[in-house]
Amino acid sequence: MTLHRPLFLWLMTACLGLDARAQTLGGVSAFSFLRAPTSPLATALGSANVSQLSPDAMATALNPALLRPSMHGQLSVSAHGFFAGTRQLHGQYCYGIPAAHPTLLVAAMDVVDYGAASATDPSGNILGTFRAWDQALRLTAARAYGERWHYGLTLTYAASSYGIYRSQALLADVGLTYTDSAGLFQAGFTARNMGAQLRTYAGQAEDMPFDVQVGLSQRLRHAPLQFSLTAQRAHRFDILYRDTAFNTENFGVPGAGGLFEKLFRHVVLSAQGYVGDKVELTLAYNHLRRAELSVPNGANGMTGFSVGLGLLLQRMQVRFARAVYQNGLAYSQFGLSVSLGKPLQLRL
Repeated sequence: MTLHRPLFLWLMTACLGLDARAQTLGGVSAFSFLRAPTSPLATALGSANVSQLSPDAMATALNPALLRPSMHGQLSVSAHGFFAGTRQLHGQYCYGIPAAHPTLLVAAMDVVDYGAASATDPSGNILGTFRAWDQALRLTAARAYGERWHYGLTLTYAASSYGIYRSQALLADVGLTYTDSAGLFQAGFTARNMGAQLRTYAGQAEDMPFDVQVGLSQRLRHAPLQFSLTAQRAHRFDILYRDTAFNTENFGVPGAGGLFEKLFRHVVLSAQGYVGDKVELTLAYNHLRRAELSVPNGANGMTGFSVGLGLLLQRMQVRFARAVYQNGLAYSQFGLSVSLGKPLQLRL
């Protein structure tokens, strides 16, 4: 094992030892839609992967440092129907500024439409209808440092409207990747959704869905396989979500959870197989999703698992992904990326 790998494992362990008590767990934060995967690539990889190099520029949403000159001129769109009639659309364009050390830029937009709902008074009388939506505008910039390191920054303006309640926020993601091409090894780090509300829903500031992720990917030299391990919520070790009032009323006093369970809830595992250079197959497992969405005393099947299929053509990529959130309850996502310009043929 070379020197960089134990150093990276030490960084992962150190991050898991941090205890950021100012951050909330579970869904107790504003703009939680920013955690949702915006592309089939992210969905297939278990919604968290900061080290997997891909020709798809939509990897930017996972880690801004994953941008590469080969993505110059790439236009990407994805869409899916989420649960309860919710629809999500994502679009972005990547542009590289030619230079000895080029800067890669991505402008992106996400829209989540929750549809129409009835507006009622405290007595339940229907007063009309309203629409609910979230949206995010993102600008990403990334560059290389030397031949192995890349770094990136994403600025996000997020806005939401739920009837008379509206809010805006300004957030930032920072990312870093290390690539050892000879060893077929990649490592990555990102701190996501750092920021604050510009306007609150009802006069009281809320937490943002902050997340620190660390990961590594290793491709096999003599087989068309690549494996990734990602630690999510790495800024806090114990991320067991305990809503005492709800659990006590419905399921009894919640358990404390052992050391292994606390540790494994951080872990997202993924594997990719390649059929030639045109077909990419992905399988991933997110234990946090399975642990939080499993039905007590019931069959939970493939909850927490996700799969993906990518068709990688010369100037176009077509992707499909499907993630299982509960037994018998899954959603599919489609994406398309088209290269509108020639990749920047520059050595970083």
